[in-house]
Amino acid sequence: MKEEMKKIQSKTNNLKELIFDPTVRILPGNIAFFLILAIFPLLMLIGYIATFFDVSMTSIINFINSALPTEIAETIVGVISGKSFDSSIGISMLTGFILASNGSHAIIIASNTLYGFPADDVIRRRIKSMLLIMLLVGVFIFTAIVLAYGNIILKTIIDTFELKGAAKTIYKIFAIAKWPVAFIIMLFSIKLIYVIAPDWKILSKNTTRGALFTATGWTIATAVFSYYISHFANYDIFYGSLSNIVIFMVWIYVISYILVLGIAINVKQYKDKELNKGVEE
Repeated sequence: MKEEMKKIQSKTNNLKELIFDPTVRILPGNIAFFLILAIFPLLMLIGYIATFFDVSMTSIINFINSALPTEIAETIVGVISGKSFDSSIGISMLTGFILASNGSHAIIIASNTLYGFPADDVIRRRIKSMLLIMLLVGVFIFTAIVLAYGNIILKTIIDTFELKGAAKTIYKIFAIAKWPVAFIIMLFSIKLIYVIAPDWKILSKNTTRGALFTATGWTIATAVFSYYISHFANYDIFYGSLSNIVIFMVWIYVISYILVLGIAINVKQYKDKELNKGVEE
């Protein structure tokens, strides 16, 4: 009994150390800011690709307005509407991604610091940070679309294509399938981020614990966020017309914090294994 209590106390102390680690506490705000900064260049790119495939900008705007909360929809539409791709737009997108990559660059630096790895070449690290920010934003947008706003978007699609007769069946299939499918996609994406981020080789199996924690945390946080926007969404008593944007930013901060905690969990596991190897030798 005493040994079990000691183990519980030890795990609790380890969790406290992770939560109150200065790097873990500071980094999420940094990541959240640059993720938000990266969303808009990516939306511009998506808008351009859509028009390239002969999808009218009007239909894209109408879908965004009907599927998303007003404040968020207006912000997104303001970014992509009336934009044709030219050199200035291309430069703006590139500049936006470079600035936004500071967030993923911070993840790389934090990973190296927590693991105790030496930094890689600056150019290689910057290229890697660009790839990471696109992967991160892609996962975040997927999570928001499928889990947070999935029900709203599905309702819009059903109304648009007049699928009233099959609505209940579609809703049931979506409600059952979206969580496990999204969880698996998030898990593999997060593992990939955790493997790529450090400037030193980390085996995929050594990131499983942190990735499971992060994927589970993201799922729970997104479920709470989705339930809120579907049933309450009256935060405007404090923030007025900015309420949905504020909630969206809080959600991004929370999942950024969970992402960093996942890195810390992997680092703890990695150092424990290295320590055990040293003892055995």
